[in-house]
Amino acid sequence: MFKKVLIASRGEIAVRIIRACKEWGIATVAVHSDVDNDSMHVRLADESVCIGSHQPQNSYLNIPAIMSAVDITGAEAIHPGYGFLSENHKFAEIVEKHGIKFIGPKADIIKKMGNKIEARKIAKQNGLPVIEGSEGVVKNTSDAKSICKKIGYPVLIKASGGGGGKGMKVVEGEEKLEELFSLARLEARKYFGNDEVYIEKYFKNPRHIEVQILSGKNRTVHLCERDCSVQRNHQKLIEESPSPVLDEKMRSDLLNKTVKMVEPLEYEGSGTVEYIYESGKFYFLEMNTRIQVEHPVTEVATGIDIVKEQIWIAYSGNTALTQEDIEPRGHAIECRINAEDPSKNFQPSPGIISVCHQPSGFRTRVDGAIFQGCKITPYYDSLICKLICHGRNRTEAIQRTLRSLDEFVIEGVTTTIELHKKILSHEKFISSEFDTNWLDKEKFY
Repeated sequence: MFKKVLIASRGEIAVRIIRACKEWGIATVAVHSDVDNDSMHVRLADESVCIGSHQPQNSYLNIPAIMSAVDITGAEAIHPGYGFLSENHKFAEIVEKHGIKFIGPKADIIKKMGNKIEARKIAKQNGLPVIEGSEGVVKNTSDAKSICKKIGYPVLIKASGGGGGKGMKVVEGEEKLEELFSLARLEARKYFGNDEVYIEKYFKNPRHIEVQILSGKNRTVHLCERDCSVQRNHQKLIEESPSPVLDEKMRSDLLNKTVKMVEPLEYEGSGTVEYIYESGKFYFLEMNTRIQVEHPVTEVATGIDIVKEQIWIAYSGNTALTQEDIEPRGHAIECRINAEDPSKNFQPSPGIISVCHQPSGFRTRVDGAIFQGCKITPYYDSLICKLICHGRNRTEAIQRTLRSLDEFVIEGVTTTIELHKKILSHEKFISSEFDTNWLDKEKFY
């Protein structure tokens, strides 16, 4: 096994990776910006290296500084976590060229699947249904008008190299097409350094369902599906596994087709294939070539430590799991706790946590990087922790999550805990009668 791993991330995912490494007996290196000097991932790691100032481009996106930290500490492998450089194929390529193991797929696979247009082509070639839309990049409004006329409004303009709802615009009719097309390209250039966009049919009442896979040279296995339909402005808030809207026939079809798509890619590591599901049909959306924020909900439902499996695949090239090893049971729910104020349009709420009491109890898990006295800075994503609860069935999982949210006390910053209580208590959530647009339509905030 690796002797030392550097974690090229911060916050709760860095803590999660450090814990997995410790269980493997692997020494860990935390990299951090100047404002993260006293953060939990730095405290828990065996070594730490400051790689720059608080601006991400000067630290967590600073490839030369990260590679220098590798040289200084003698780390054999890099785990990129999620966000920052986790899906940057150039970073993966540099790591590989330096003889360091990148804990994730090869650079060329990251590049292929990170480009949404290329990923659509690969999915289609391997038998997955894709959303009707443009065959490639749409370069001007004239072409955009022709495509929209062919597939019909509403449509969705999406950044080719994007994600997280950035560079994404819903167009209800031709009168707004030119304006929104330009805005989408501007956002795409700002967030991803690439203004290429494509167009696809927009679904008004979809569910967002994704399949977790683990793959090595020997085989690809799925860890069942997650339902990530509780979203605000394309940002996931609550995830659950299994999806309450799939019957066994549809589930089996979805999982088997996902594995068949991934197998020819010679993919190594953890990955997630995302779908839009509406009216009994599913359509390929994208593939994320990294660990997902919501991976714990699958871990709790299946009993599989996805991060430890990632590390093992990176070291050995193979997955130790067979499909028969995956035996999900019960129901799991995850709530993302953000330092945000829902009453002020989810304005970030930086500050010092003065009181912190985290829930515990039967089948209750908290993944986070917070503690009493820790500082929540305004420079990074506002996710501070995740609550994951498991029950024998969905009803018990909801009850346990609500009980745990009642126990959760965080003072000094405003959080989304109360919002989660409102959502989980709502009759439409309880009956699973919602879609990705539900929160925005219901005006919960």
